[in-house]
Amino acid sequence: MQTATPARDEACAFGGKIETWVEDECTACVFKDLRLKRRFVALLSSIARTIGGSIPFVCQDWANTKAAYRFLSNGRVSEADILAGHFNATRDRFAATDGLALILHDTTEFSYQRENTDAIGVTKAINSGRDKAGRLREHTVCGILMHSSLVVTLSGLPLGLAAIKFWTRKKFKGTRALKRKVNPTRVPIEEKESYRWLENVRQSTDLLADPERCVHIGDRESDIYELFCAAQDAGTHFLVRTCVDRLADDGTRTVSAAMKEVRLKGIHRIEVRDDKGELDVADLEIRYARIRVLPPIGKQKRYPALDLVVIHACERSEPKNRRAINWKLLTNMPVSSRKEAIEKLDWYAMRWKIETFHKILKSGCRAEDARLRTAERLTNLIALYSIVSWRVFWITMLARVAPQAPATAALSELEIQLLETMVKDAGRPLRRKTLGSYLIKLARLGGYLARASDPPPGNMVIWRGLSRLADIQLGAAIAAQNCG
Repeated sequence: MQTATPARDEACAFGGKIETWVEDECTACVFKDLRLKRRFVALLSSIARTIGGSIPFVCQDWANTKAAYRFLSNGRVSEADILAGHFNATRDRFAATDGLALILHDTTEFSYQRENTDAIGVTKAINSGRDKAGRLREHTVCGILMHSSLVVTLSGLPLGLAAIKFWTRKKFKGTRALKRKVNPTRVPIEEKESYRWLENVRQSTDLLADPERCVHIGDRESDIYELFCAAQDAGTHFLVRTCVDRLADDGTRTVSAAMKEVRLKGIHRIEVRDDKGELDVADLEIRYARIRVLPPIGKQKRYPALDLVVIHACERSEPKNRRAINWKLLTNMPVSSRKEAIEKLDWYAMRWKIETFHKILKSGCRAEDARLRTAERLTNLIALYSIVSWRVFWITMLARVAPQAPATAALSELEIQLLETMVKDAGRPLRRKTLGSYLIKLARLGGYLARASDPPPGNMVIWRGLSRLADIQLGAAIAAQNCG
């Protein structure tokens, strides 16, 4: 019997072997036809083997390509059907861990070049220069918006997606134009596009079924009073970056005015990168206080006042080659010491991991290169890409979080043998082959140099390595067949 270690437990709880991971992400999927599920499993496996390839490249022949197109355009298939199994697997991975987990929320957009945008929709209006008469021209961008919620551990390991919402705008209306006609604070949240924040908070909290362990994190776009109330009603936690200076206490002053009276609680030094990528040091002044925050005046009859903790982290001096750090956070979690305030700052800094997930979707899976012509087909494809992108991100972070775990926590025996054969150890061979050592080999297949001064391998070399390893595995299988 093997002795359990934290690294071993963490790795085993967060995913299975690569030879079975597609099955794990598809088991709970329920399609209206068993043939649709078989096609889904085959298509997901093919995309995972050839990350970044077009559908014809992934499918290799016309029969499979046509079947993939039919699956994506089938009216009985939706992104909810495709992601149901992954959501279920995320819940299982969450249940296998202990302690708090961060649910990172953010919105991204996928832009496409289409002559006719009606079948897809638009995302925004942008200026496109001036005409001959000097007048500003404006055009709308064809595309799809996606609001996703990614579950990560406090150590930064992504457990999977807990909610996704896709939508497009048939006709774009600028915010400024709307403000001329109606006060946005008077419009019910259910009638606004920002309602997606509340929907994802509720959906992800219900999915994970343990609200006390969830901390929902969002940027300034999530600074919505209705979201705070929804989190309170669900019995869960939130941590958002605030941009609205709301009324505080008895309504005679604002939150910023109240925070000016709070004494300095300490200095926190962090390392940051300036605009040129050079390493710099920032000294942050930390202030925090529990303040009674009031809802907008037009909604005070509908929503109650809340006792929330406000955290301000402002840079002491103005840096030369970058913008000064000025974070103002709002949370319903207790903060009673400088250490707990810094902990919340570290949690908010984790929000960038969902940006990394979106980058893998666009740069690794190349979701914006798809040539499908309707929003429904594109959202089905992006849903498939989302599962693959999570897997790449999971493997990348697993090498950093649990490098001492056994290699079988993420690799099959055949893949371990192939990596052992194809990528020799640099220098003296290691006595104990851990997960970290084999994932370095995987990254080296993707172009990672593994020099002593190199940082840990990133997502790009991991997805390249996975694609190459899949090709090598296919070649090994063919050779084994031919040789008997």
